[in-house]
Formats: sequence, structure tokens, C-alpha cells
Amino acid sequence: MADVIQRSLADLRNGKFIFVFDAEGREGETDFMALASKATPRHIREMRVRGGGLIFLIVHHDAAERFGLPFLTSLYDSGRRDFPVLGALVPDDIPYDTKSSFSLSLNHRRTFTGITDNDRALTVRRFGELAGEAMKNPRKDWVKALGAEFRSPGHVPVCRSSPHPLRDRFGHTELGTALAMMAGETPVLVGCEMMGGNGQALARGKAKVYARARGSQFVEGKGVMEAWRKWSV
Repeated sequence: MADVIQRSLADLRNGKFIFVFDAEGREGETDFMALASKATPRHIREMRVRGGGLIFLIVHHDAAERFGLPFLTSLYDSGRRDFPVLGALVPDDIPYDTKSSFSLSLNHRRTFTGITDNDRALTVRRFGELAGEAMKNPRKDWVKALGAEFRSPGHVPVCRSSPHPLRDRFGHTELGTALAMMAGETPVLVGCEMMGGNGQALARGKAKVYARARGSQFVEGKGVMEAWRKWSV
């Protein structure tokens, strides 16, 4: 396993950010990533100020299934008869992928508006902790447990990983899931895209400079996929 991947896994275990670039020709974006269960208001603040994209949760397929979290596309499809606009808005023309990974958006029930750094950190951290419990104990009613702590809609959107990470989809959701699994941690992360000052995503080179300046690891999708292929054999 490449040194940069090993250092990235160590940083994830220690609650630090890593920076993940997917690929040229896909989104071509770099995302902040950290384990959700270790999220603090400082994590949220830095992503908000220095990232500027959407602050979102990445959740492993198995945890999403235990929580009963649907893909939004499935939810829209089931509701299109009563609400035709849901059929009109079907995301069948995504330029960088064939399917959206978005599920529901959440707020923890102890939040106020849900948008502050403190509120989002609570939502992210407790979701990560609860998902870890759910993945260890399939017998509990996790739909009820999720509803006891969270409400929807909220200010933190959830993205579901595909059932087999990096086999049929190669987005940040799957890259983050694979990295957390290789780190031996609950595969639930918080992420945020890095935006530039020109109306576009922050250029790969500039994102790499930022990561290095703060002493963080910058990894590329192709490197993660290579490590994953060897690790998951």
C-alpha cells in the first residue's frame, strides 16, 4: 500500500482531515473528508470557510439499509403519481455519473436551526456513532432508533455508498467509504467540496497546496482504487 494511503488512513483514525480528488474527467473535485464519529465544530467551520461546497454525510450501504434510508431517486419515483413534478425532475442527465447517491437530509433533534457549526457537528457526530452501532448489531430496530434522534428534512444531506464500493461507482462517496474501511473504522464520513474563487471547483493543484500547507494528506481516486483492489481481495 502506498505511503500516502497509509498516512491517510492513520489521519482518519486520529480524527484528522484528508483531501480526496476523484479524477480528471469525472467531477474533477477535491473534497475534505473526516470520520463522522470524530466530527467537531472546528471540522464544520473549516469546511464551511475553506471548502465552500456542500457539507454532507457519506454512509456505507449496510448502515443505510439498516436505517431504511432510501436513495432520493427511488423516493421521487414512488411519489411521482401524486406529485408529477418528481417525475419531471428525474436526474437522468448527470454529466459525470449514471446515478445520484443522495438520500435524505437530517438534523439531530437536539439542534435548534440545524445549520450552525455546533448543530451540524452534533448531527454528523451522532449519525456516525449510531451508524457504527447499527453495523455491529443488525437485530435492533434501527429505523426507530434513527427517528428517535433525528428529523428530516435537515441541514446535512446524506449520500449512500453503492453496495460494492469502487466496483460500479467511483465517486467521493465510494472513495471515502473504501478509505474508512481500510482504516478499520466505521465507514461513515463527513465531506465537503473545495470551491475556487473563479466560480469553479478549486483546481487540483491549489487543493494539493492547501492540504500540504496544513500538514494533511492529499490522495487521488486512482491511488485509492489501487489500494482497495489489493486490500479487498
